Amino acid sequence: MNRVRKNSGYQARRGRRKRITVTGWLLGISLLLGLSGTLRADFRSDMLEAADTAKSGAYVRDRFLAQMKKPFTATGGRKLILVGDSHAQDFYNVIRETGALSPYQISTRYIPTVCQMYLGPEDVTPFRRAEAAAICRDADTLAQAKAQIAEADVVILAGNWRPWAAERLPQSIRNLGLRPQQQLIVLGRKSFGKPDIRRYLRMPEHELRTLRSRVDADQASISRLMRGQFSPAVYVDQQALLCGSETDCPVFTPELRLISFDGGHFTPQGAAYAGRILFSQPPLKGL
Repeated sequence: MNRVRKNSGYQARRGRRKRITVTGWLLGISLLLGLSGTLRADFRSDMLEAADTAKSGAYVRDRFLAQMKKPFTATGGRKLILVGDSHAQDFYNVIRETGALSPYQISTRYIPTVCQMYLGPEDVTPFRRAEAAAICRDADTLAQAKAQIAEADVVILAGNWRPWAAERLPQSIRNLGLRPQQQLIVLGRKSFGKPDIRRYLRMPEHELRTLRSRVDADQASISRLMRGQFSPAVYVDQQALLCGSETDCPVFTPELRLISFDGGHFTPQGAAYAGRILFSQPPLKGL
């Protein structure tokens, strides 16, 4: 329980530190919105919400944190555990925004991005940034989650994978000792490129509808690595399904709703949009 409080407290402190710098940004965006009378009201609302990074960050975190280490019960239906960093938090919002997986009991485990998911004998400290030491010392791990993972019918691992952890992921999964009847799903990384809200507010609507943004430079190599490690029955290539490209991605849904507020995490409308796509394709379609 102390680790849960530390993890959630750490994220909350980050959010508070951002509020001061965000205030001036929000004022500027509000002024621009007032001058953008020709844009739709929902579009203007999306831009204002996206500029409020503290609010958007809370949206990503809060529902996932409410399910942290939630015990499974014998009579509550099939058991699903979702493990990972803020991308796992993001995927829980995809589940909630679409109403998918409603028959399941869902428990979550949070492992920070700076720590990555790894289970094995190797000392992986050199792969992490020096400032991650204190965070990872107190954070949850795959080893600590192993007992609860063993209880689940479905295990979903989702993360902003770093190359070293992605390379070792098959080994980490073997060391979890999953039973043959357990279903494993691995979600690949996703990147939507850094949003430029001020630019969007000045663009005509017809250009916004076809706008694509360049994604992180290492996205393609990590996606290829993970596709080569896992079968389509296990691996969900989010980048390919949501973007159709390893190098760029749509900024808006067909309804002109912003997909990501920071290039890595969904807005509520983006989560609903992603869910319609992801749950229409195997292996998620089969759940």
